[in-house]
Formats: sequence, structure tokens, C-alpha cells
Amino acid sequence: MLLQKNTTRRKFLLGSLMALPLTELVLKGLTAAQAADMAAPELDHYPPVFFQADEWQFILAATDRIIPAGGPGKAPGALETNVPVFIDQQLHDPQFGKEIYMEAPFNPRAPATMGYQIPFYPQQIYQTGIRLTNQWSQQNLQKPFHQLSVTEKDKVLTALQKDTLDFAALGENDLKSSQFFSQLLADTKHGYLADPMYGGNKGMKAWIAIGFPGARASYLEWVRQHNVKYPLGPVSLLGETA
Repeated sequence: MLLQKNTTRRKFLLGSLMALPLTELVLKGLTAAQAADMAAPELDHYPPVFFQADEWQFILAATDRIIPAGGPGKAPGALETNVPVFIDQQLHDPQFGKEIYMEAPFNPRAPATMGYQIPFYPQQIYQTGIRLTNQWSQQNLQKPFHQLSVTEKDKVLTALQKDTLDFAALGENDLKSSQFFSQLLADTKHGYLADPMYGGNKGMKAWIAIGFPGARASYLEWVRQHNVKYPLGPVSLLGETA
């Protein structure tokens, strides 16, 4: 069931947490972070509130290749940390991207030093970019992006990043493939490393993997202890500890 428009990301996620007996889970020996991890939505059962079904399949496949599981120290990937949920919730927020100045004229071919030159809000960047990438993939590889092999997916993402997948050749002159990739890459990073209350970084797994203390109020006693592993787990903005 789709969320109502006045439902914020924070209300949605807090509601998800409150739907489970977290106190009972903690009393059974789980940390607050482990309990929150269990309360967070599973990707297999999460109904996207912004993306259509084919767009959602693209997001799952693309974020999985941008941050795959099994990195140094067997770090979790984008799917294990609910990065797609973060992106979906961000784009569903009607205020997301509204701070961008959108008055013409635009020059999509201008250098990056000229600032934002795309006549699209982030939501439109995703919709247009996914549609054109799937169109190119279908025409050239006879499959939509999410059905490609790992090697093929990586080649397509690289082509997006380097602008060798030409959106202009597909009839889109206002958006370059590299601009779409940059938006996707930035939001994937944000979803991986943001506080769990925003939908990603499920169970603070990304913070645990990189040794980030999160929103702990003070850890000044550890600042000058060089080459000493930080022994305390991260703390989320909601006070969950890992």
C-alpha cells in the first residue's frame, strides 16, 4: 500500500520501528541496533513508494553493483544496508530537491564550475535516466538492465559515468548520462552512510564496517589515542547502539 503524501521519511521509519515489540526484543538479549535491524523493512517485502516496478528493479541492480557486498572485511553491500529504501524514501519526499534553483536558462553542456544546469529535479533525473538506460540496454543487449550479467551491468554503469552511453542519441538533450550516474552514485553513498532513521545503513552495518562512532555524544578520550582501535560501537540519532 502506498504511503500518504504527508507521511515523512522519519514518520515512516519510526512507524516501522514501533510496529515491532522492540523493548521485548532488547530484553531477549538483542542490542537496540539489532532490534532496529529486525524492524527495518526487508527489501523482498518493501513496497516502493516512489519508483515504479521496473524502476525499482533497476535501483536494486544498480546500487548492488555500485556497493557490492563482500568488500574489505566482508563489508555489507547496498542491498544489505537498505540503500534502495533510502533512495526511494528521499525521492518520495515532496520537498526533496526543491531547494534547487530551477529558473531558465539552462545549459546542460556547461562545465561543472557553472553549477546545476539540469532542468530536472532529482525525481525527474531518475525517471529519465532509468528509462533511457533500460532503452539502450534493451536495444543493444536485448535485456533490461536488471537482467544483465554482472559484467554487463558494470560496463553499462561505466558507460553512464563516462558519457559513452549517449542520452542525446536516444532523444534526450537536457540530461547527460554522467549526470544521471552522478546523482545515483551520490544518493547510493548517502544511503549507505547516513543515519538509519532515514531508511539506509540498516542496523548501522556500514558504520560498524568502517569503525564510525555515529552520533555518540562524546569520544574525546579516544582522539589522542593513535593506532588504538576504537572499542565502542556506533550510536544512531535515535539512541540505538551497535
